[in-house]
Amino acid sequence: MATLTIGKRRKRSTRRTSSKRSRAAHATPKRRAGLAARLRRYRRPSGRKLSRTQQTAFIAYVTAGDPNLRFTEQLVLRLAEAGADVIELGVPFSDPIADGPVIQRASERALQAGTTLAGVLKLAARIRRKSDVGLVLFSYYNPVLQMGVERFAQRAAAAGVDGVLITDLTPEEAGGYVAVLRRRKLDTVFLAAPTSTNERLRQIARLSRGFVYLIARRGVTGARQDVPDDVRAVVRRLRRYTTLPVAVGFGIAHRDQVAALSRIVEGVVVGSALVECCQRHGHGPEALDAAAALVRELKGAGP
Repeated sequence: MATLTIGKRRKRSTRRTSSKRSRAAHATPKRRAGLAARLRRYRRPSGRKLSRTQQTAFIAYVTAGDPNLRFTEQLVLRLAEAGADVIELGVPFSDPIADGPVIQRASERALQAGTTLAGVLKLAARIRRKSDVGLVLFSYYNPVLQMGVERFAQRAAAAGVDGVLITDLTPEEAGGYVAVLRRRKLDTVFLAAPTSTNERLRQIARLSRGFVYLIARRGVTGARQDVPDDVRAVVRRLRRYTTLPVAVGFGIAHRDQVAALSRIVEGVVVGSALVECCQRHGHGPEALDAAAALVRELKGAGP
């Protein structure tokens, strides 16, 4: 009888353990804030002035794999700790026509290190296990087409990516791509430019989710000193067609630029300045410290 009693107890214990595992397996995962929600935190209330340390959402661009994926993972986590709200993971490409010399060289280093889109997706999954920072994949369309849009969307969603920006995909050609990403609950971020017509802005607004990325100037990426005068006018035109947050990038490298833009948009994107900072400091511990300090400085939370 004693043996039977012990056996029953063990069986009941096994059932309880199995039940706990089953509940854990079917538990609803903790929901992250979407890209739009992250940027809307910084939307200026009418008649109110935001605090100096909460001027605008900070979106940091990094070239994945420069000089290797391990450094990129460390860098992303440090930037998130320093206050970056969203990270753009740049997928290196052999012909980065929209990028200036700093990011072109970073892409070359990443490709020489063997970085691929599949590797960047695995990197995103590792980051997601350690941080809930917003993640946007920034890529040219060719690597996505080579993987297959369906497969890419499935893997990006599984990795915990929040959105995707394809820099050379026009709204006129994006219908099928957008439909696939919608099914996977991935935001589709599109680029608007100072030269965009009202009709083009309307198309961009219709296809965009998360936020709209407004290019601050004509030409390629790269750090500049000023904010073009026509940015405010473009933002006003874009607001006619969407209530999504707007983030401005291309050439943002100084705190004064960030402060000026915080009065008209919800986010700023800093890329070349961070990539160059890491290169200048040798892609080691010193580079991680310097990049984190730059984020705090530009965001207004540091010296």
